Amino acid sequence: MIDVLQLEFMQRALIAGLLVSIACGIIGTYVVINRLVFISGAIAHAAYGGVGLAYFLSANPVLGAMGFSVGSALAMGVVQLRTRERADTIIGMMWAIGMAIGIILVDLTPGYTADLMSYLFGSILTVPWSDLLIMVALDVVIVVLVAAFYKELLAISFDETYASTSDVRVNVIHLLLYCLVALTVVMLMRVVGLIMVIALLTMPAAVAGHLTTDLKKMMLSSIGLGMIFTTAGLCLSYALDLTSGATIILTCASGFVVAMVWRSMWRHRLRWAGSGQD
Repeated sequence: MIDVLQLEFMQRALIAGLLVSIACGIIGTYVVINRLVFISGAIAHAAYGGVGLAYFLSANPVLGAMGFSVGSALAMGVVQLRTRERADTIIGMMWAIGMAIGIILVDLTPGYTADLMSYLFGSILTVPWSDLLIMVALDVVIVVLVAAFYKELLAISFDETYASTSDVRVNVIHLLLYCLVALTVVMLMRVVGLIMVIALLTMPAAVAGHLTTDLKKMMLSSIGLGMIFTTAGLCLSYALDLTSGATIILTCASGFVVAMVWRSMWRHRLRWAGSGQD
């Protein structure tokens, strides 16, 4: 395995996995706590419209997806906050419309788009250095914004009513969170693809939630778990000649199952110990 790490494409893939784990660990924690899985999935699929637009304009697909996903996140956020009763229907429509726009624009683009499927299903082994630099920049933006608005994000995550009475601009912070989800989606796009983004965004955080209830510890645990899952999945995919993105997701899923079983056994042991004392 040491020889494999000397290959440049494998080095880039490992770096990409580590970089996306930072964003997933931080933003995935908020997604899990605030139950934003559905809207995160909608943002992820709508981002394909940006990929199609970038191909049509001969621009960088990552940058195109970034602009389109942030715009979609803001639109969905406004819908979610103002029309809560029918928000799921409208967001579902925007989800489909975003993908449809991407498909049509790709159809209208002259030439053959060979690497288009990599944005749907991921292609971590082909991530170029330019995309890694974008990932670094996005990580910095996410860390800085979360650090700057940590108290406000904490308030809306655990007690929105208290946040409203404490002069926190709840709607603005919600929209900020949706934008941060959009930036994370863009990072994950080249690693596991837009179709499987939700799994990598939520599973490490969900596993961390079984280990601790403290928000900061949950973020750090999620980052560490994400790094372990992506590295292990990448190595397994190379050793077994499997698709990298899917292998990473199944590695995350295995970790999640182990965490659930461990937590169940721990609770059973505590109940058994308590009944034994009685």
